[in-house]
Amino acid sequence: MEISAAEVKKLREKTGAGMMECKKALLKTDGDFAGAEKILKELGLAAAKKREGRVTKEGRIFSRVVKNRAALLELNCETDFVGKNKDFIAAGEKLINIVADKNPSEATDEMKEIVTGIVGIIKENITLKRFTTVDIADDERVADYIHGEGKYGVLVKIKLADPSKADNPEVREMLNDLALHATARAPLYLVKNDVDQNYLKEQEAIFTKQAESLGKPPNVVAGIVKGKLNKHLGEICFMDQPFVKDENLTVNKALTSLGDTLNSKIELTDFRYYKLGVDLDE
Repeated sequence: MEISAAEVKKLREKTGAGMMECKKALLKTDGDFAGAEKILKELGLAAAKKREGRVTKEGRIFSRVVKNRAALLELNCETDFVGKNKDFIAAGEKLINIVADKNPSEATDEMKEIVTGIVGIIKENITLKRFTTVDIADDERVADYIHGEGKYGVLVKIKLADPSKADNPEVREMLNDLALHATARAPLYLVKNDVDQNYLKEQEAIFTKQAESLGKPPNVVAGIVKGKLNKHLGEICFMDQPFVKDENLTVNKALTSLGDTLNSKIELTDFRYYKLGVDLDE
């Protein structure tokens, strides 16, 4: 049976499979488009199954902000080369759009099918590692930022006492600066009260042992430990970190200063930070 180039092209555009694979599938089904598409999907499933277990530490992070939601997603692959592949990037864009638009709690069948399909095209193990969303109210704004060809991705959210100031140029600049700050400083927590108490106890024990080795009296040791803890918290808590645009100010003070200028309180209320291949929750 003769298969036209137009039919092969149509199947290629629909499935993303290679031209030769599309032609073979159409020949096998005597030109039946739906049957050929099914064969290509089955090939994709087989390819995905075959490649399961291969280490996936490369890839790309994707982000999207819509009217009432922002999303961040990490799609992993085996090699850095594939992370720059246009088909891989297109699959990631499809996935982040689904997350932003539909806010699923876990990967849906539609999302799994996209991953399976791209494995069949690229012939490398690809995994959807994680995704997260942030809701956006009328008095809130979110900025997203992707750095280093998808190696880092952040979302930052602010809340304004006066929503009419939300689109003020200085507010937009601050929001973008906060996104850049999160990328550069990699905070672990928003504020000190968010820090895990067990983690604090571990750090306190470490600092105490270090201070005691100096042979200082107990009251001096206590003071050293307190100082070390405060310094450490200032390094890992977003609001207490030195602001990336002005090291003389903490993020908290920079926001307070802008709020005073605009006569409207501005709060940093949430953030998400992804580094490719590194899950800080693990």
